[in-house]
Amino acid sequence: MANTHEYWMRQAIELARASKIAGNDPFGALLVKDGEVVMTATNQIHTATDPTHHPEIVLVRDYCRQEGITDLKDVTLYTSCEPCVMCSGAMVWSNLGRLVYSVSHEQLLGITASNIQLSSGDVFLNSPWKPEVIPLVCNEEGLRLFS
Repeated sequence: MANTHEYWMRQAIELARASKIAGNDPFGALLVKDGEVVMTATNQIHTATDPTHHPEIVLVRDYCRQEGITDLKDVTLYTSCEPCVMCSGAMVWSNLGRLVYSVSHEQLLGITASNIQLSSGDVFLNSPWKPEVIPLVCNEEGLRLFS
């Protein structure tokens, strides 16, 4: 069924799969506003040789620039994995309305070597703006990206 968290998350997971096929880490994300996808992005750390080219921060930056706005209260960001500290910070600065993710930070730490031990929850807990967070949507499908 269209317009459910599972529907949108499966699209984010497909973007992550495309990222992996292109030689990047398996992360993908999309922005939804008023029941429509307004922008998508994939991880391009390796292909763009840019360690900050995470899909979540690309979406926040590019969508705000495209729309001439800095406030994303009416937008939901769907991402294949819980965002890192950098991306979570961008979500706070842009007043993101809702974050929906598949694989948690803790699950990712159990699968890969990460040099950052803070989760998006840690960032939001210590920030004045806290988006609504819906975790672990299509979790098993998201975890399969790392196998």
